[in-house]
Amino acid sequence: MEVANREHCFDGIPITKNVHDNHFCAVNARFLAIVTESAGGGSFLVIPLEQTGRIEPNYPKVCGHQGNVLDIKWNPFIDNIIASCSEDTSVRIWEIPEGGLKQNMTEALLELHGHSQRVGLVEWHPTTNNILFSAGYDYKVLIWNLDIGEPVKMIDCHTDAILCMSFNTDGSLLTTTCKDKKLRVMEPRSGRVLQEANCKNRRVNRVVFLGNMKRLLTTGVSRWNTRQIALWDQEDLSMPMIEEEIDGLSGLLFPFYDADTHMLYLAGKGDGNIRYYEISTEKPYLSYLMEFCSPVPQKGLGVMPKHGLDVSTCEVFRFYKLVTLKGLIEPISMIVPRRSDSYQEDIYPMTPGMEPALTPDEWLGGINRDPVLMSLKEGYKKSSKVVFKAPIREKKSVVVNGIDLLENVPPRKENELLRMFFRQQDEIRRLKEELTQKDIWLRQLQLELKNLHNNPKNC
Repeated sequence: MEVANREHCFDGIPITKNVHDNHFCAVNARFLAIVTESAGGGSFLVIPLEQTGRIEPNYPKVCGHQGNVLDIKWNPFIDNIIASCSEDTSVRIWEIPEGGLKQNMTEALLELHGHSQRVGLVEWHPTTNNILFSAGYDYKVLIWNLDIGEPVKMIDCHTDAILCMSFNTDGSLLTTTCKDKKLRVMEPRSGRVLQEANCKNRRVNRVVFLGNMKRLLTTGVSRWNTRQIALWDQEDLSMPMIEEEIDGLSGLLFPFYDADTHMLYLAGKGDGNIRYYEISTEKPYLSYLMEFCSPVPQKGLGVMPKHGLDVSTCEVFRFYKLVTLKGLIEPISMIVPRRSDSYQEDIYPMTPGMEPALTPDEWLGGINRDPVLMSLKEGYKKSSKVVFKAPIREKKSVVVNGIDLLENVPPRKENELLRMFFRQQDEIRRLKEELTQKDIWLRQLQLELKNLHNNPKNC
């Protein structure tokens, strides 16, 4: 692994101090987004990738949320559209202008209200355009069709806070970990649970689908309070296939899987280590390779999509490491050493690109389709042809599975209530002035009528 030089890092960033177990960072081939520490609401920075070095304290932010931002994710098919979720119970969709922000952005392209408590996770569907999943502390997963700006399905099988969501390659299966100590595999459209593991003897925190291998990998804590990983058969969660203890540290283990090279990366929150393993379909299934060690602890990690990697240097994976104490974002590249300068097809197979395989209506209608693949040799710098069009919506109730989701939305934050109060006061003042004006016109008309009636010449 190679750590970027200081001039290729992003410095002076007030990274959030929130203790929520997320990455607080999202990256694509054009932009780096980082959740920041801010007073009076939630905000995040969006920085063009070429703009490395020190970031000014007054750099423009995306700051429309009224509560802390808990998760951010770039649209996999449109590289200037990002989703965010917050403690203010909302999910918002933002459109970042060409070249990045020139001023603070407060107006979202879409505001999505349906959760009754804070929203901790957002996840885009891997093959379908404009389908977004959000998981809230109301224990519900909502599926949003952004073509219409409404939730179209609700998954209601969890009995506690949802910790993690992961899709298989074609998005036909969703797996979740939950505070109720259960690992679930479900059909996302119906919410039907296909497999369920009761992890009473081990705490499962994170889960990831291992491509098309029909395997899941979880990270968590064993009964002896050591960090642990486990490999599962997605069609039989009665027992893990293998379990392996990692170390005695207390921080969360974040798993990252690269389906193209069959590599698994494990990064510890609060320490600076990244371990990597090779995954195979035959025993021993999991082969430890190496460990990248650093004394500088990481709060979270963003991962560059494949089409944003530098194939000329044989780069197969790139992390963006959040170093809170230094206000630093540090790129870390996984480089495969090769002598040849030619394109290395063995480490760059056809990979999911930026073209969606399905429309929302097709996917909601029951169709599953593998991702549209691209070659990194020719097309990794191509821009997406998909354009996001925000739907025009009327304010109305949001009914999913026969339940009005907006009926029980709690009061908003104090500053938003104050804004609403002042807006209503302005509206009342305007209506009073309009009423006074109409009252004057009415009196004038009555006076004219009386004059006409009393004037005998007009009879």
